Amino acid sequence: MLGDGKFKKTVASTLSEIRGLLPLAKEGILDEVLYGLPPASGAIPFLSELRSSVKILLMIDHEKQISLLEEFAKKNPEAPTAPWDIYIKLDVGTKRAGLPLGSERLQKLIRRADESPAVSLYGFYCHAGHSYGCRTQEEAEGVLADEINGVLSAAKLIVGGDRKLTLSVGATPTAHVVGSLKTAIPANVTLELHAGNFPTNDLQQVATGLVAAEDQAIRVLAEVCSVYPERNEALINAGTIALSKETGPSPGFGSVVGKPGWAVVRMSQEHGIVGEAEVAAAGAGSKNAGPERRDVEANFEVGDRVFLNVQHACITAAAFYVYYVVDEDDVVRDTWVPWKGW
Repeated sequence: MLGDGKFKKTVASTLSEIRGLLPLAKEGILDEVLYGLPPASGAIPFLSELRSSVKILLMIDHEKQISLLEEFAKKNPEAPTAPWDIYIKLDVGTKRAGLPLGSERLQKLIRRADESPAVSLYGFYCHAGHSYGCRTQEEAEGVLADEINGVLSAAKLIVGGDRKLTLSVGATPTAHVVGSLKTAIPANVTLELHAGNFPTNDLQQVATGLVAAEDQAIRVLAEVCSVYPERNEALINAGTIALSKETGPSPGFGSVVGKPGWAVVRMSQEHGIVGEAEVAAAGAGSKNAGPERRDVEANFEVGDRVFLNVQHACITAAAFYVYYVVDEDDVVRDTWVPWKGW
């Protein structure tokens, strides 16, 4: 995504990912990395060390985080002395990280940032994770409007309204409808769009109605280890560790590609149980009494390999040590090795 792109910046959620990105910085492909959660005190020394190789931005939502950066600078005079560029994180409805608009703490944090020698306010950042609950384009457009209005409202709290700021918004569902954006953006503001799952998609994204099932780019390959006709189920070697326990509007923990109505209905650590999706939707212990009951032996044999669409591509991908990149005929054309750990 960075190789031939217009921009040379990315978001990383782990120190391991930033370390892995450093060769791209040396090649001139990457200029800037945002550490994607408020910094823990134990992470600050490592982030400071990484600043010598690439520009590091931080995400702040509490005054104490600025105090930690000031204390680190005092105790480590040999560390880079330039102020940290920071985003102030806003909560526009997800209730994860960030301060709500209208909060007195938000105004105090802005003043604290302006007064501190340790930080420089780069802009405001929000992530509409709750947009995963959207089911229509109109709903996603409404959430996008809330995001943009949120960061613009926060920018108006700045003393001296002509300061250059970057306002960063987005989540995968709202990124899909950014073409509908009609909000006027002030001249001193750069509007940035971020969306981590946009290139891959998954069953949760399909459920929003904004992407089609064939737009999913990540699949897990598993093997059928056993078949149980008496309970109309099959056993595969992909369980909780491979798929995660994420769920969504689509039944089960993953769906079998090319076999409509079959899903991973139960899991343990390494075992996945493939059964009828209607059973997963009805709950454990239920039986499909419908007129078109599917036959497990007609669909699965021991030794078969099956592709699975997954509920949440981000979490599933983190479990694997290699990604095989295939063409339209499922021929492997490249191998990507992710950066593991924290």
